Amino acid sequence: MVARAPTTIAAARGTSVTEPRHHGDDTKGPWTHSRAESRLTLHALKPRFQGWLRPLVGTTARAGITANQVTVAAAVISLVVGACVAWRLPDTRAFVLIPFWMLLRMAFNAIDGMLAREFGQQSRLGAYLNELTDVIADTVLYLPFAFIAPFAPAWVGAVIVLAVISEYAGALGALVGASRRYEGPMGKSDRAFVFGALGLWVGLASPLPAWAAGVMPVLAALIALTIINRVRGGLNEST
Repeated sequence: MVARAPTTIAAARGTSVTEPRHHGDDTKGPWTHSRAESRLTLHALKPRFQGWLRPLVGTTARAGITANQVTVAAAVISLVVGACVAWRLPDTRAFVLIPFWMLLRMAFNAIDGMLAREFGQQSRLGAYLNELTDVIADTVLYLPFAFIAPFAPAWVGAVIVLAVISEYAGALGALVGASRRYEGPMGKSDRAFVFGALGLWVGLASPLPAWAAGVMPVLAALIALTIINRVRGGLNEST
């Protein structure tokens, strides 16, 4: 995604800390991109994805739909999908909803960002909504996997907690005078791809083989590495 150049609040506060964007991620406010964000992460593919969606974004804006409405709608649908999948257990066929929704959710995330940036809809409320609804939606969509053998509930919980921390580590970049961090190897888009694939696997081929138990520990390790990379990237940029 492409963002406008950041502004600073030095004049108001006597500091050089980058002003937080007014709407969530890289397309929703005046946050800058880090060069490192394109390394080892699907986030680098988002500009092309945005290009495909641009005609739809214009139609959405002309219909009077706002960026915040799209953000909230994506969160609500995520809650519905997660609840539906969990409610159907032990029937695992509903897990096939997850990959389809993960793809659509990425489109929602791109659309709300483009509406905010390109149609003057940036807002401080949008920044809060974007960050908070993303982690809530991730949690709800990941939780049903805790009830699927051979995934250990403790490891699914660890993945959820680390995913939240990784997004927090990314958002904190602006507080130390750096850009919003998107380093991988397991950012939001990467996790969406992985859990979408897992959802398809569970929905079509359950029960899973015993060796699949190792998937969650590997994911947890990759997200932990992502946290380290984002903190390191923010510190390197701000010094």
